[in-house]
Amino acid sequence: MIPALLVATGVLIPLLYLAIRAAEADWAVSADLIFRYRNLILLKNTVMLTAGVLITTTLIAAPLAWLTVRTDIAGKKVLTLLSVLPLAIPGYILAYALLGFGGANGTASLLLGIEIPRLSGFWGSLVAISLYTYPYMYLNLRSGLLGLDPSVEEAARSLGMSSAGVYRRIVLPQLRPAFLAGVLIIGLYVLGDFGAVSLMRFETFSYALFLQYSASYDRIYAAWLALMLLSITATILFAEYRLLRGKLFHRAGTGTARNIRISKLRWKVYPAYAGVALLMFCAIVIPVGTILYWMGRSLDSSIWNGLTNVLAMSVSASAPAAILTAMLAVPLAYISVRFPSPVSRGLERIAYFGYATPPLALALAFVFFSLNSFPILYQTMTLLVLAYSLHFLAEAIGPVRSALYQASPRIEEAARSLGHPPFQAFLNSTFPLLKNGIIAGAALVFLSCMKELPITFLLSPVGFETLALNVWSFSNEAMFAEAAPFALTILIFSSIFMGILFSREWSRT
Repeated sequence: MIPALLVATGVLIPLLYLAIRAAEADWAVSADLIFRYRNLILLKNTVMLTAGVLITTTLIAAPLAWLTVRTDIAGKKVLTLLSVLPLAIPGYILAYALLGFGGANGTASLLLGIEIPRLSGFWGSLVAISLYTYPYMYLNLRSGLLGLDPSVEEAARSLGMSSAGVYRRIVLPQLRPAFLAGVLIIGLYVLGDFGAVSLMRFETFSYALFLQYSASYDRIYAAWLALMLLSITATILFAEYRLLRGKLFHRAGTGTARNIRISKLRWKVYPAYAGVALLMFCAIVIPVGTILYWMGRSLDSSIWNGLTNVLAMSVSASAPAAILTAMLAVPLAYISVRFPSPVSRGLERIAYFGYATPPLALALAFVFFSLNSFPILYQTMTLLVLAYSLHFLAEAIGPVRSALYQASPRIEEAARSLGHPPFQAFLNSTFPLLKNGIIAGAALVFLSCMKELPITFLLSPVGFETLALNVWSFSNEAMFAEAAPFALTILIFSSIFMGILFSREWSRT
């Protein structure tokens, strides 16, 4: 319980300081900050972008999931892996690639002689974020389709329902949990995104929060912007909970599940392949090709000489954060699995709330907390590692909790019956069974920290540089050649990780 309580304290107290800082102004000033017209513009932009990304990712992911699960299209194994590869290309790198691809001096103009308008603003943000996040929706819908019981669809067809009616009235309602899971993770990402919207110059709450903090001394308004962003996040979490509360999606009767009915595409396979090829061209070929092209034009040797140092600094923050996060995840997962109660579940939910909190809002909360309570921690590696750990803790809890569910508690009970103290019995019997889950969770956190931008920007020590910071800062100045080596390094790291993560897909399909 002690580590779990420390985690809850670490997540909640900085957010409390954020509220205290916002309340420092008198009511007249606060009312002016809250109800100013600019906030309505920010709200409109944020909601428009979130809704647009959700619609776009659904339109991409739904047919793609259907193709790879319910049709006879050839190469499903390759299509599945290609469909998740964009997860290796963060949104701000996709934004950098799109900016470097279009325009008079872009890759398309210089290589192909075709000047494509450079995307920016709402549409640039929409395309960059959608191409990065659609795999989240795809993976959820694909998993949902694989888990459906086809016997329900067969019963509907036997009653005279058309194929379109079966899909609309039977399949789609059963995919609601998978769809809402995708909506939740994508919606939270869009709300917290800072890199893509800042490069595309589209003002959302996250971008406005960054501008207010970095370019103004009015930190009270920055605190109110962070609280407004948190309120939108809380609304999404509450809506997802209410939409699923009391719903049942499992089989209620007896019997065994049928095999999935495979649809034959016939001539439709050609437009299907064409659509997938276009998607892969936009999501993979353009960003990778743009990075390689601009890297070839990166002639400044100082950039290449500094790459090793920047990579070392990135690892020096990400590796300790991954280790600390894995250590904190074990007790949280343990009490939630072995000792389920409202208290243990509440502590676990607080950890997930830290993940759901937009990174800029969380980083700003840590700034206020450290300056008011522990000034010695401000802009130190310790604070940066702690913020990483508390934000990405939920990523490490999942694999550890899954491993705990598979580890029988009787093994630990047998060790205690042989005279081992409780903690020693856990270390000798259960802990070795959690090794794979701990390593998987630590790997997830390590990769996320390597790509993290907003928390690093606000909390990193003076002179501390990471790969993500260099990609963003050079791209922000339209120095695409200088940004290319750092973008390529992130891409290589992410691709290796994605290959390991989905390697089991090759043996199953």
